[in-house]
Amino acid sequence: MTAPLTFLFMPESAYGPTNNCVGIGAELLKRGHRVVFAAEASWAGKLAPLGFEEDLVDLAPLPEGEAAEQTAGQFWKDYIDAIKPEFRKPTIEQLETVVAPIWQELIDGAKYCEPQLRDIIARVQPDVIIEDNVLCFPALVTAGKPFVRIVSCNPLEVPGADIAPVFSGLGEDEREAWAAFRTEYERTHRPMWHDFNDWVQSQGAPALPELEFIHTGAANLYVYPEALDYVDARPLDDTWTRLDSSVRETDEPFELPEQLRDGDGPLIYFSLGSLGSADVALVRSVLDALADGPYRVIVSKGPRHDEFELPANCWGAEFLPQTRILPLVDLVITHGGNNTTTEALHFGKPTVLLPLFWDQYDNAQRVHERGYGRRLSTYGFTADELRAAIDEQLGDAAYVEKVRAAGEAIRARDGLRRAADALERVATESRLE
Repeated sequence: MTAPLTFLFMPESAYGPTNNCVGIGAELLKRGHRVVFAAEASWAGKLAPLGFEEDLVDLAPLPEGEAAEQTAGQFWKDYIDAIKPEFRKPTIEQLETVVAPIWQELIDGAKYCEPQLRDIIARVQPDVIIEDNVLCFPALVTAGKPFVRIVSCNPLEVPGADIAPVFSGLGEDEREAWAAFRTEYERTHRPMWHDFNDWVQSQGAPALPELEFIHTGAANLYVYPEALDYVDARPLDDTWTRLDSSVRETDEPFELPEQLRDGDGPLIYFSLGSLGSADVALVRSVLDALADGPYRVIVSKGPRHDEFELPANCWGAEFLPQTRILPLVDLVITHGGNNTTTEALHFGKPTVLLPLFWDQYDNAQRVHERGYGRRLSTYGFTADELRAAIDEQLGDAAYVEKVRAAGEAIRARDGLRRAADALERVATESRLE
C-alpha cells in the first residue's frame, strides 16, 4: 500500500466537476489518504460528511448583509439564471453574450481568491494539487507541488486543427463552419485572454498556451468514453489519461417510487442539471410532451422545484441520487452536461439531448453523430419530435444493444480506480525526485 498522501482538490463550483472530484476523492480516502477540498464556499458542510476536509474559498465578496450559508453551487446558479435568455441564440452568437462573459466571471473569481488559495496550500501542505476547472488559478501551479489538471467538460477543450472548435456544437462533417467560429472566438476572446495571461504571469505562473485559459499539468486526466473520444483526430501525449467514466459511489440508495413501479411503459430519467433546470419554461415544455405518452418519468426538479407541478406519470424531487437512478431507467433526457452524458453511457442508456450552453452543445453533437443518442433543437423541438426520438431509440433492439454494450465496456475500464492510480503515481514519483 502507498504511504498516506495528501491530495488537494479544487473543483469548479458546479455539481458536475465537484461530483467528479468527490468520486475520485472517495476512492483515495478508501486507500488511506487525506483528501482536502478547496471548493467554493457555498459547498460548506456538504463535503465533510463524505469524509473530506473542507478549506473553502470565496470567489467574490458576499453582498452586505447576505447570510454566509448558500445552496451548493449558488454562485453559478445565480449567474446562469441571469443570462439564460441568451441560450436561444446560435452558438457563434453566444460567444460574445454567453461564453466570453462566463470566462470573465471565472477570471474575476480567480483573481479574488488567489490570496486565499495561497493560504490554503500553506496550511494543507498537499503532495498533489488537482484542479477540475477550465481556468488557471496561479497559486495551484506555483506551489512547488505536482499539479494535475482534470478535464470533466467535453475534451474539445484541448484544441486541435482536425476537431471542431470547443463550444460550437459543430459536427465532424461541418468543417466549412469551423473556421468562421474560430475567427469569432478570436475576436471576442483575444483581448480578455491577453489581459488574463499578463496577470497569470504577474503571479509567477508560466505563460498560458495561445488562446487557452489553463495550463496542462504533470499529469492530465479527462473524462470521456472511448466510444465518443476525439483522439483519432487529435492525439494526446502520454501525460494524458482517459477516464471513460468517473461515476461517484457516494450517492444515497434509491428505491423506485410506488407510483412508477407498475406499468410497462418506458422508464425515463429527465434532468437539465442544477443550472439548466432553472429554465422552468423549458422544463414544462418537456414535461408537457411526456405527459401525453406512455412513459413513466423520474424528474430531477432542480432549484426551482416549487415553481412547477409534475404530470401524473411523473415523480421527482429537487435533488436525486442520479447514479443510483440511471441503472434503473431505459432512457435519459439531458442537457448534455458532461457528468450526465458520460454517466448515462456508463450505464448503457440511450439519450435525448437538449443542450443549453458551454460544452453541452459539443457533448450533444458527439453523442448524436456517434449514434448513442439524439440531439434535438432545445427551444425548437415539438412534442412529436421528442416522443419520436424516444420511441425510435427504444424500439430498435440492435441500437439498444449497441448502447448497452458500450456501457459494459466503459464500466470494465473502472475510471475511478484508474484516476486514483494516476494520482498516487504522480505523488509517489514526486517524493522520489
